[in-house]
Amino acid sequence: MNRNQKIALGCGGASCLGVIAVVIVAVILGVAGYLTVPGVSSYNSNRNSNYNANYNRNSNVNGNLNSNSNTTSSSMSNDDKHKLLQAAGMANDSEMMPRVLRKLRFITDSGVSDDYAQFIKDHASWAQRNIAFINSMRNQEKAREYVNEHIND
Repeated sequence: MNRNQKIALGCGGASCLGVIAVVIVAVILGVAGYLTVPGVSSYNSNRNSNYNANYNRNSNVNGNLNSNSNTTSSSMSNDDKHKLLQAAGMANDSEMMPRVLRKLRFITDSGVSDDYAQFIKDHASWAQRNIAFINSMRNQEKAREYVNEHIND
C-alpha cells in the first residue's frame, strides 16, 4: 500500500466517524425534542402561561386605614374573584391591578398575602374552564368597565 492509499483510507475512516457522530447527535436531539423526527415527534403542543406581578407603592397616610367602607373580598364568590383579576389584567391598567389585588386582599399594608400564590395557581385551571369570559374581555376598555362595575361587589 502506497502513501496516497493510506491517506485515502485515513480520510475515509475519519469521514465515517464524523457521519456516525452527526447521526448520534441528531438522534439525541430528536429524542430530547429539539428536532422533529417523523414517527417519534408529537405535533401536539402545550402552552404554558405565567403571570407575575410586582406592585410597589409607598405612601404616607395618617389616620385609621381600617375604616374603609368597601365590602371585603370574602363576600365575593371564588369565580367572581377570578373574573375580577382576569379583567384587571386584560385592562392593562397599571393603577387598576393593585386596586384589585388590594380588594381581593392579596396585597395588604404588611405585604403580599400567603393566599396569593395558591390563587394564581388555581387561576390557571379557572382560565381553562372560562375561555368564553376571557374572550369577552379581549377589549381593554370592556375589561376596564367590568372591573369598575364589579370592584365594589
